[in-house]
Amino acid sequence: MKKLLLVTAIAALSVSAAQAAPTIYGKAFLAADYVNAEFDGPTGNMYDEDTVEINSHASRIGFKGSEAMTANTDVIYRLEYGTSLDGDNATFSNRDTYLGINNKQFGEFRVGKNQSSLARIDNVVVNQGYWDNLGQNKNEGEVVAALNMADSNRIASSIIWTAPKYDGLPLQLSAMYSSDDANNNDNAGFGVAMLFDQGTGFTAGVAYDKDQNINGDIIRGTATVDLGKYMAAPVTLGALYQVGDYDYGSEKEKGLVISAQMGLNNFAYPAAVYAQYNNTTNLDGDDNADSDQIVVGGKYMYKDNIIAHAYAGVNSADNVPYMGTRGDADVVVVGTGLEYLF
Repeated sequence: MKKLLLVTAIAALSVSAAQAAPTIYGKAFLAADYVNAEFDGPTGNMYDEDTVEINSHASRIGFKGSEAMTANTDVIYRLEYGTSLDGDNATFSNRDTYLGINNKQFGEFRVGKNQSSLARIDNVVVNQGYWDNLGQNKNEGEVVAALNMADSNRIASSIIWTAPKYDGLPLQLSAMYSSDDANNNDNAGFGVAMLFDQGTGFTAGVAYDKDQNINGDIIRGTATVDLGKYMAAPVTLGALYQVGDYDYGSEKEKGLVISAQMGLNNFAYPAAVYAQYNNTTNLDGDDNADSDQIVVGGKYMYKDNIIAHAYAGVNSADNVPYMGTRGDADVVVVGTGLEYLF
């Protein structure tokens, strides 16, 4: 009997340990990017870069998991850190890091550093690699302060709630609150988001953000349609429109994104091509500071987790600040890389 109890206890502990074990996941994405960047000011050319860079794009490693507290409630957690495989930055940076609970009746609560509620409706961006952005690219920081509209960021000292899904109601509701953090960073704000998705190939979303991603207000709307659900065309179209009202700006920033992605089945492995156009007026709330960005690219999936990329794009911005003056900036990037998911 004692041996039977011991075996049962060991088995129970093994099952418990298996349930509590985290999932380890990540992404390694390295690319070779040809970058040509220029800035022309009142006195002529003030910046000129023409080089080939080895870049790590959003590479990361993470741990996530859940464990039952009660019959209706699970503890959930995620520890995700970004890293640069090219060695440009030898440290790890926090991405999504949270501890929370998921209750069948009251929904999911995540507390920690969370992507803002604006991201809950952002299913429009199809760009990859260097151009995977709505907001500023890291390399472009050398040229101007911002080349595209304000984007969703990860907000420290935040809590985000996701409502449970109700039968017959194809809506995902989210609400977020953030407080000032221990470093006296002004993160206090809130946001809400709602995404409509019936699973029929069409989605529509709207989100509002106050003092989280900018000092001011952002309202964003999105829509996507998968034409393959309605006709023999493996194309997904998307559109995003956003208005940002900066507390310090003289004008409202207005941004538009239009995207298209088409699957290709006449190769040995699945592939896709895409195009995306970004337009922003009154960048960062500055009157007459505008930008246009267009990108084309493709991806070739040797496996679901091994993807080859190629892309080319150009961003042109007018009347933007650099080195205490204003002028016009142009960034051209052509790149290719390999992404591995694990």
